[in-house]
Amino acid sequence: MKCPKCNSTHSRVVDSRHADEVNAIRRRRECEVCNTRFTTFEHIEKRPLIVVKKDGTREQFLSEKILNGLVRSCEKRPVRYEQLEDITNKVEWRLRDEGRAEISSRDIGEYVMNLLMHVDQVSYVRFASVYKEFKDVDQLLQSMQGILSENKRSDS
Repeated sequence: MKCPKCNSTHSRVVDSRHADEVNAIRRRRECEVCNTRFTTFEHIEKRPLIVVKKDGTREQFLSEKILNGLVRSCEKRPVRYEQLEDITNKVEWRLRDEGRAEISSRDIGEYVMNLLMHVDQVSYVRFASVYKEFKDVDQLLQSMQGILSENKRSDS
């Protein structure tokens, strides 16, 4: 690690602790040449995920996009923000656990909907109506019938 004052690469760690983020460590260092103290952060490097969209274009996976979509679908619903963060994290870790470099936006949407259905069914319908691009009320009703049959199975 280079000292910000003298550019020496000889420093020692004085203090080390977890940062606010779960996957980061904050290290306090001291340069062995000029005795300047400085702070560094160590993060886990994540392999980038590429999302293949419906039109075939590719873009880097951003968990913020999932979270923003969930927030919009859960407006004025009794869903805590922490629940939405939990869904987002579960989706991201599932994608990373699969070990694929590319994943379709369709698969991501399905993962999100499966988790959201168990949190709030109205929010699920809102999310699904945008994700599945319902063209008319019949498509919306078909989706709701799926929820009703799922409820009947879980009640039995």
